[in-house]
Amino acid sequence: MVDGDRRYMVRVGGDLPFHHVFRDREAAVSRAANAAGLSPPLLHAGDGVAVFEFLDARTCDAGDVRRDWRRVLPLIRRCHAEVGRQLAGPAPFFWVFHVIRDYAATLRAGRSRIVGDLPRLLAVADRMEAMQVPMPVVFGHHDLLPANLMDTGDRLWLIDWEYGGYGTPLFDLANLAGNAGMATDDERAMLEAYFGRPPDAALWRAYRAMSVASLLRETLWSLVSEIHMDAPGVDYEAYTADNLGRFEAALAGFEENER
Repeated sequence: MVDGDRRYMVRVGGDLPFHHVFRDREAAVSRAANAAGLSPPLLHAGDGVAVFEFLDARTCDAGDVRRDWRRVLPLIRRCHAEVGRQLAGPAPFFWVFHVIRDYAATLRAGRSRIVGDLPRLLAVADRMEAMQVPMPVVFGHHDLLPANLMDTGDRLWLIDWEYGGYGTPLFDLANLAGNAGMATDDERAMLEAYFGRPPDAALWRAYRAMSVASLLRETLWSLVSEIHMDAPGVDYEAYTADNLGRFEAALAGFEENER
C-alpha cells in the first residue's frame, strides 16, 4: 500500500484457532521483535488488519539459507535472547509435541484422510519427545521458513511472528535447517556455533529427533489446512505430500542412526 511517499505492507486475516494463531498475540510479539531490532515496525493492528512499515528487501529462499546460515544464526540468537525481554502482556508458549497432539485431535474431528495413520504418527512424536534433553527456555520464532527471512543487502530481517513464544532453542535450529534442506555437516557446525561446543551424542540425538518433529508438525499443519483453509492458488495436498515425504526421509535417517 502506498500513501504519498510512504509504503506499507498490509496483511489481512483473523484468528486461526485451529492453527493456534491469535492476532493479538502476534501483534504483541511483532512489537517486541521490532523493539529487539529484528522486524519492521507494526503501525496498526486490529479488526483482522495488520499494517507494517514496508521493507524494500528480497525474500530469501532455501538456497540462501543453506549458503548463508552463519549470517542467519545471529538473528536467531537475538530472537532467543532479546524478544522476550521486550514483550508486554501474557507470555505465549510453543511446544511442538503439544501442537502435534492437538493437530491430531483436530484431524480426527475433521475426519481427515489420514486418520488411520495418526496412531503411528503420534507414536513417532512420543518417541521424539522422549529423546529431548534439558534446555534453557528461550523466546523462539517457531516458523523459520526461508520466506520469513528478508534481505535488504546490508542486513537480514525476520518477519511473521504468528508462532512466536517461549520454548526450546532446538526447535528453531531444527526448523531452520529442515525447511532449508541443510546438509548434515552444516547442521553439526550450526549447533557448535550456537552452543559454543561440538554437540555430544545426547544433544545430537535430541536435535535429530526435533528435526523429525518439526517436519511432522509442518505435515499436520498442512493436513489441518486442507480441512479448514481455502487460500486462492494454494495446493495444500501437494504441500502435504512434499512435507510428508521429507518427514518420512528424516524419520528413516533418524532410525538408521539409532541402530
